[in-house]
Amino acid sequence: MADDYYTLLGIERNAAPDDIKKAYRKQAMKYHPDRNPGDKTAEENFKKVSHAYEILSDPKKRATYDQYGPDAFENTRGPRGAGGFHDPMDIFQQFFRGATGGNGIFDEFFGQGGAAGTDSNQGDDLRYDIQITLEEAATGIEKPVQYRRHTHCPTCHGTGSEPGAKRKHCTACKGTGSIFHSQGFFSIRQPCSKCSGTGSTNDRPCKKCSGDGLLVEQHTVTVKIPPGVHTGNKLRSSSNGSAGPNGGPHGDLYILIHVAEHELYERHGDDLHCTIPIKFTLAALGGTVEVPTLGGRATLKIPPGTANGTTFRLRDKGMPKLRTPNTHGDLLVRVEIDVPKKLNTEQREKLQDFARASGDDTHPVAESWTEKFRRFFS
Repeated sequence: MADDYYTLLGIERNAAPDDIKKAYRKQAMKYHPDRNPGDKTAEENFKKVSHAYEILSDPKKRATYDQYGPDAFENTRGPRGAGGFHDPMDIFQQFFRGATGGNGIFDEFFGQGGAAGTDSNQGDDLRYDIQITLEEAATGIEKPVQYRRHTHCPTCHGTGSEPGAKRKHCTACKGTGSIFHSQGFFSIRQPCSKCSGTGSTNDRPCKKCSGDGLLVEQHTVTVKIPPGVHTGNKLRSSSNGSAGPNGGPHGDLYILIHVAEHELYERHGDDLHCTIPIKFTLAALGGTVEVPTLGGRATLKIPPGTANGTTFRLRDKGMPKLRTPNTHGDLLVRVEIDVPKKLNTEQREKLQDFARASGDDTHPVAESWTEKFRRFFS
């Protein structure tokens, strides 16, 4: 019979999410392989509590478990897949990883982090917020973006040393770039303070960059914004972020799109909505009216007897669809009847004649409403 996940973590079935986290941390620390070298039982228990945490920390999976029990999940162990983290060490590292997504404190405790690695000296990614008009979002546009970033010093090419100077192995960390400190049963690795984690020292710092290897520059890149973008869409410009230390590669530049509000249109997905006022005579008699679209003017047919608030749909007159080339949303036009506030003598007399001819002078409310009114009070 499969183990009960709540029992494995030592919690009640009504435990709050924070209690689940605390319980998992306690059990994972207890059974972690680095604390129990060669202990197969501890290793198996570590896998079990990690699997239990994976299920109970996810509200949907927890609800399924509460309904069907552990049998619903016992076949999900194995390689990482769409269902989440199935490697116990992966769950453990994810749990203790810092908010920035980088190496967390437990990566260092168990020898997973540190300065070594192919990406350890890559430069920072940068973000640039750009605002465009709705018209620009509809047609697409190329825009120059200017921003400040770190770049490699042209004199030392990012090494931080004067040309011809040789760097020496750091004596404090013996060239590893890291210093280990023992703290109980943990061995904590930290970047060497003497060489800043580089593993070497610089006896002849570059004068232009003061040994940093990096300078700040104004950089310009042309960004191609495709048609149909929405506020919140993000574009990636590869290798246009800041340069990395010690000659490391540049990070990326991420451009966050903001589409400005429009004075005529409201955008809902790929559809555009607008409201136009029409004369009450046009609403009564019918006719045509010109409406604005992003591609120019369009003619809208108003049928006789159009009510206030009627919405008409102009197909394919909305925004281009970002992920479906050559297709557009629609333009939805809502009409509001413009009732004149002032009438001259002639207009008033003719309207009074119309009211008498229609019986509106004696029955100012529509008959359909009058009938409903009677039924309500009958």
